[in-house]
Amino acid sequence: MLTLVLPRRLMAVQAMGRRSAAVAGRNAAALRTAYLLVMIGGLLEPVLYLFSIGVGVGALVGEIPLSDGRVVGYPEFVAPAMLASSAMSGALSETTFNFFGKMKFMRLYEGMLATPVRPIEIALGELSWAMLRGSLYSAAFLVIMVAMDLTTPVRALVAFPASILIGFAFGALGMTISTVIRGWQDFDMIGAGMFVLFLFSGTFVPATAYPDVLRWIVEITPLYRSVDLIRGISLGSAGLVQALDVLYLLALLVGGLFVAGRRMERLLCR
Repeated sequence: MLTLVLPRRLMAVQAMGRRSAAVAGRNAAALRTAYLLVMIGGLLEPVLYLFSIGVGVGALVGEIPLSDGRVVGYPEFVAPAMLASSAMSGALSETTFNFFGKMKFMRLYEGMLATPVRPIEIALGELSWAMLRGSLYSAAFLVIMVAMDLTTPVRALVAFPASILIGFAFGALGMTISTVIRGWQDFDMIGAGMFVLFLFSGTFVPATAYPDVLRWIVEITPLYRSVDLIRGISLGSAGLVQALDVLYLLALLVGGLFVAGRRMERLLCR
């Protein structure tokens, strides 16, 4: 019995992977010059923040004490947070605005569902496409960090898959949000939420600088856990807390995909 079930399971997983890859491939085939310019802009934003605040303001701030007692330069403290924020914003931009337009207005997914492609495979394909974009951001930013001597090449190699995990987690969250929002006006709330996370996730100051009540709220947000993960790797202080960060992001990824797949099935398969 086992010898019959396992091959069928493997074939089902392979078929699911092929169909998800076809969804991502469709997005790659539909690339336009204007979209490439948007991608370049998405990379420039964290780089400009790094130079303006990390380097510019950093000259006034000086050094920042870490929780383990070490002291690091302000650019070294800010750069990992910019990387995590870039992974978040790239994933959310792709899986909210673009995903919502394809689902609610272009009706693209209704045509896909006329094929053997299922809602969860659409979600996986769109998430994979979003992460291709996010991976380019992360790789380019890590090269800049190494060139500025803000981290080592070895630590940058470890931080790269961590940044991809962050993008996957926020991408799954973005797709879930896209299945709930009602219209384009709701994107103002998404933008406001991203900006609040950007400001209050240990991005520019340690979480210990906040009052205790606000500090605990900050430390349970997904961007703070992402910043903490990348910062621990980048500065060479990763430990048990960073392992918990990984579990947090994996839970966000699995939960987001599950809810997004169920919601898409309810919205598109009526």
